[in-house]
Amino acid sequence: MNVTRKNKKQVPEPTLRRLPGYLFFLEKVREQGVMNISAPTIGKELKCDPTQVVKDLAVTGVKGKPRVGYNTYELCHSLEEFLGFNHLNEAFLVGAGNLGTALMAYQEQQTLGIKIIAAFDVDESKIGKHIGNTPVLEYNKLFHLSNRLDVEIAILTTPNNVAQEVAEDLVNCGVKAIWNFTLSILDLPENIIVQNTSMSSFAAVLLQRLNDSKK
Repeated sequence: MNVTRKNKKQVPEPTLRRLPGYLFFLEKVREQGVMNISAPTIGKELKCDPTQVVKDLAVTGVKGKPRVGYNTYELCHSLEEFLGFNHLNEAFLVGAGNLGTALMAYQEQQTLGIKIIAAFDVDESKIGKHIGNTPVLEYNKLFHLSNRLDVEIAILTTPNNVAQEVAEDLVNCGVKAIWNFTLSILDLPENIIVQNTSMSSFAAVLLQRLNDSKK
C-alpha cells in the first residue's frame, strides 16, 4: 500500500464528512478480524457507490491492491492520521447548558481528536462542578486561562443572543477555530475558521424527508 500526503484544503467538504463514517465501519470489521476489504464491500455495507469509496479514500493517499483491496489496519491508521483523530487537540467550551453538557459527556465515550479541557459559563449553579472530567469555570476566567494555555479550538453552545460577543472574546483569547452550535451567524475575521452545526437545521431536514416519504 502506497501512502502519500495530500493537502487537506483541497478535499471537498462532503468527502470530509464521509471519512469518519468509513473509519467507524472499518474499526468494527477490524475488531472482527477482517484483514483486507474491498471498495465494493465497503460501498455495499455503507450503501454508497464503490467508485465514490475509492475516490474518498484516495484523499488520504491510500490505494488498495487489485483483487486484495485495502488492508484494514493500515487504512484505519491512515484515516485517523488524516482526520487528526490520532492525537488530541485541546479545546474550550463556552455554554455548559444541556447541549454543552451532552458534548462533554459524549467525549468521555468517543475520541474525535478534540479534548474539552475546560468549560465556561455565567450560571453560578454550574460553576465549580465537573462534567465527566471537565471542570466548569466562571466565564471571566477564560481570559486568564487563555494566557497560560495555547488553545486554538472553541466549542460555542451559548444562547444565540450572546454568541457573537462570546465568539469575539474567544478570538481575542487566541482561538483560531470555532465549532458553532448556535443559530447565530458569526461575523469574525476571515482567518478564523467557523464550523456551523445547527441542530434545528438537521431536524428540519429529517422531518422534511420523513414528510416527503409519506406522500
